[in-house]
Amino acid sequence: MRSTARQVAELANVSVATVSYVLSGRDRPVAAATRKRVLDAARQLGYTPDQAARSLRRRRTQRVCLVQSSPGGVPSEERLARDLHEMADVHGYSVITLAVYSRARARAAADVLRSGIADGALVNVAVDELVHDLLAEPAGRPPMVVVHDVDVPEGCDVVRTPEAEACAEAVEHLLDQGRRRIAFMAQRHELYRDRPVGRLLGYTTALDRHGVTDRIIVSGADDRVSAYQTAAELLASPGRPDAVFAASDRAAISVIRAARDAGLRVPGDLAVIGVGNVGEGLISNPQLSTVGPLRHDYTDVVRLLFDRLQAEEPLPAREIVRPWTFLRRGSS
Repeated sequence: MRSTARQVAELANVSVATVSYVLSGRDRPVAAATRKRVLDAARQLGYTPDQAARSLRRRRTQRVCLVQSSPGGVPSEERLARDLHEMADVHGYSVITLAVYSRARARAAADVLRSGIADGALVNVAVDELVHDLLAEPAGRPPMVVVHDVDVPEGCDVVRTPEAEACAEAVEHLLDQGRRRIAFMAQRHELYRDRPVGRLLGYTTALDRHGVTDRIIVSGADDRVSAYQTAAELLASPGRPDAVFAASDRAAISVIRAARDAGLRVPGDLAVIGVGNVGEGLISNPQLSTVGPLRHDYTDVVRLLFDRLQAEEPLPAREIVRPWTFLRRGSS
């Protein structure tokens, strides 16, 4: 027979309301000792809240959706997903993940969200067009937090990252060293825009400031193998670059390996800078210069979503700016 909240309350010597506050994760002041008694009693009785009944009463699903560019593998995306799952656990929510990497997937994800599958969504998709597709139809769209430099509609919050400025600073550093044949290793989606934005814009802006007209723009930054193969071809060419600015740290580390295999010194013969500030850059040889956040903590981003879900009245649109910086290390 299923245990009840009342039985948990009696065993813990608290009220049923206190059991509800503790097990739902709602932000109510409950003493640590009392919280522990409730959790111990629930564990002893094998009690879990009836989420289906709770959802029917509140007309909520008790689910949130994570919409991201890939199913995983990117360190920053993995950390964002982990922080979302942890805060969802605290508030009694589960997490559904949708991968959006094409226009068709974006439209399908928008339909799923409008179907009411989740109470809110955290959108972390890199491509402008896909974000616009997700936000295009307001009818039935749940509250959203969008991690992108885009204008968001009412009922959404936005998290912006000034990538271009920090990336321009990194390329300026290479130019100040006298490097003039600087290659940019791009992610695929960066090559099909009408105009450069973000990381590519930082690259072109810095070159323009110094009057450097050569543009060496290649693909390969989406995965380690492609990055290595592209770098090997680039470094074997007659007019090989003297620096590579890669749109991801994983790609930059592959460039260092390709340079070493080609008998080149880093940074003597080839300077290398990546993007992301992932931990692996600290154990590459030499340590990787990079552009990215000083900390990988997305609790402030995730809190925007749950604040909106728990608010008694609709909240105004909010904005967070997460600064990036250039971190010079041994590879440049």
